[in-house]
Amino acid sequence: QNCHFGLNYHLNSILSLPVCFCPQDLSFKGRHWHDDCFHCFKCHRSLVDKPFSTKDEQLLCTECYSNEYSSKCFECKKTIMPGSRKMEHKGNSWHETCFTCQRCQQPIGTKSFIPKDNNNYCVPCYEKQFALQCVHCKKPITTGGVTYHDQPWHKDCFLCTGCKQQLSGQRFTSRDDFPYCLNCFCNLYAKKCAACTTPISGLGGSKYISFEERQWHNDCFNCKKCLVSLVGRGFLTERDDILCPDCGKDI
Repeated sequence: QNCHFGLNYHLNSILSLPVCFCPQDLSFKGRHWHDDCFHCFKCHRSLVDKPFSTKDEQLLCTECYSNEYSSKCFECKKTIMPGSRKMEHKGNSWHETCFTCQRCQQPIGTKSFIPKDNNNYCVPCYEKQFALQCVHCKKPITTGGVTYHDQPWHKDCFLCTGCKQQLSGQRFTSRDDFPYCLNCFCNLYAKKCAACTTPISGLGGSKYISFEERQWHNDCFNCKKCLVSLVGRGFLTERDDILCPDCGKDI
């Protein structure tokens, strides 16, 4: 059995934030700098008229912030720049253009996909390459399924030959390689009890008595007169009846 996943776009935090420019005074969020002091904390390049980011109240140019704090693409290993879209799955990140189907190499985006062996596949490609085909309808089995005679079936396709009810999750048997629910099999093929006339399935280890081409359920194999069970005991017959030795003395 396999699951489908979906992704959402994430927009990395880019900080091209409003700065108030006054002669000899730069301000941002209530803080002020001289022109010459408004520079990147790491590389010390001027940030005047340039996009920047902040971390722990320190100013950082976009490049330094990306190198220090931005995610790395799981596919190309390059930095995912602030402001660009990224895809995330199970703790890993990708550039939007790097998150592609292993088979068709098309971007997956926010569509459903299926991971397998550390690779990701769009649903159509996964079905073509890996999914089993139902022996009945010839369509891919993407979830669940039933195996019968070493062949895969959709649950909705695995039906009783007689009543056409689903057999998945219930006991069934077969005749000439055709599956049947127990009711249909018993009504069509099972022998009938000589006492109660209902079918004797013989399935699941149930026991029955057979004598001269007649069969009885164990619970039905009783003396006709005194009704004592004759299972494992000697008995006599009188026409179609069976009798215990005591009741048969007068025969």
